[in-house]
Amino acid sequence: MKLPGAHRADLARSVRLLRAFRVEQTDPDFFYGLLAQDTVDQLQSYADLAGAVVLDVGGGAGYFAEALTRAGARIVCVDCDAGEMSARGEVVPGGVVGSALDMPVRTGTVDVCFSSNVLEHVPQPYAMADEMLRVTRPGGTIFLSFTNWLSPWGGHETSPWHYLGGHRAARRYERKQGRRPKNVFGESMYAVSVGEMLRWARQQSEAEVVDILPRYLPAWAKGVVRVPGVREVLTWNLVLVLRKR
Repeated sequence: MKLPGAHRADLARSVRLLRAFRVEQTDPDFFYGLLAQDTVDQLQSYADLAGAVVLDVGGGAGYFAEALTRAGARIVCVDCDAGEMSARGEVVPGGVVGSALDMPVRTGTVDVCFSSNVLEHVPQPYAMADEMLRVTRPGGTIFLSFTNWLSPWGGHETSPWHYLGGHRAARRYERKQGRRPKNVFGESMYAVSVGEMLRWARQQSEAEVVDILPRYLPAWAKGVVRVPGVREVLTWNLVLVLRKR
């Protein structure tokens, strides 16, 4: 069941987010702060965050943790990179070093398991999704968002050349920029499709699918996720919302 909330997935919001993408590298505080607040507003359409224990998987520098805390949540952040968690000068409160594929969290202990744009950075996306389901209590919410490989931003900073192959795009980036990309295909970035994650979600016996939507697009574009092939390009970023049985 979707809860009433203030989040409005209209065209103006989509334009605002897409414009912000242009300064991701040059002004990360602005971009990630805006994205985090928008995402928490969206999450509150599915879960009451006041007093809830929220596990932020791959929370990095803590932008989402800050927005979740403002919403009244109690935060645990699991990230494999201690340096990333202290990138803004302070270690993220509630931060724990650990792998998203084998989280140091007891089974069925969190109210909400949340992850934004981490799934495409792990070599075993199903294992990460399974872990998110494992740690969530019965009745709890799983909110999993990721950038799908065939979207225009699927190659991250190597886009749109990733359409010609991830390794080729990485080599081109290195020639042009004089350095390796932060997100290296086959090492720290992998090809994840909308179709395969929809299959994973629909096959779960321990959870029901609450919603599936393109994260950055207006609400009226939601139907694109039902069109095989087209959804891989137009979705940009997929959100899966599940409720643990």
